[in-house]
Amino acid sequence: MGRGRPVPRGLRRGRHRDRPLGDRRRGALQLPKAIRAAVAADPGWTLVVADAAQLEPRVLAALARDGAMAEAGRGRDMYRAIVDAGVVATREEAKLALLGAMYGSTTGDSGRLVPQLARAYPRAMALVDRAARDGEAGRRVTTLLGRSSPLPPASWHEIQAAASQPDATAAVERRARSAARDWGRFTRNFVVQGTAAEWALCWLAGVRTRLTAIRGADTPAAASGGVFDRAPHLVYFLHDELIVHSPVEHADAAADAVRDAAAEAGRLLFGDAPVEFPLELAVTADYSSA
Repeated sequence: MGRGRPVPRGLRRGRHRDRPLGDRRRGALQLPKAIRAAVAADPGWTLVVADAAQLEPRVLAALARDGAMAEAGRGRDMYRAIVDAGVVATREEAKLALLGAMYGSTTGDSGRLVPQLARAYPRAMALVDRAARDGEAGRRVTTLLGRSSPLPPASWHEIQAAASQPDATAAVERRARSAARDWGRFTRNFVVQGTAAEWALCWLAGVRTRLTAIRGADTPAAASGGVFDRAPHLVYFLHDELIVHSPVEHADAAADAVRDAAAEAGRLLFGDAPVEFPLELAVTADYSSA
């Protein structure tokens, strides 16, 4: 999360959400389904698998202090709540509209639906629109905790300078506008996705602290190895999902620790903002069954 390269215009369908097309060298956003069964608990142990539900839209609502958007995610599926509020007709349209707003999609169904979202949630849409304008102007944007986006490269500034010359051709001007919009899409997403990464870091810290308490001071964890002296421990994290390997007798406590840490992360970052950060959580013998 918090990736530092501009994203082109397309959206790619993912397991949880549509993803922007981008640098092919970027890290994976999920473990492929074909190999998930290989992630299995030891005998007498189980896996606690948790995935932050609709994390980035919820982070946007909290960042913008958009009460209406926060209310849409209280105790329910945010996409379904947007439909119930009459903003769009279907859950798929709600998802496309929100992702289009965060990733800067201006064409197709996503682009068509974004104006409807802006009328319903003006504070949230104003925040990402402002970040996009800053990027188009070549300015930095920052996450909630102050991480700054990179400035455009020298080649970007050269394109903009060429377009400002009196003899600039229409093709040069189009190229400059396209480059500006591309960088604006990057900064639009940077503030949301970067802050979501900060939420995830707080979540992980809270989980580790709570798992240590479950283990207890009189049961030291081994430095390495498969069983950690019967202590629940974090074994996997990617994007907005984690796995805890826990003795069966501690599974409920480990699950509570993961949930409590998610709620705490929201409070640490956003104070009294009325935004919930629910999890999709399963206790299972192997990852493919989660």
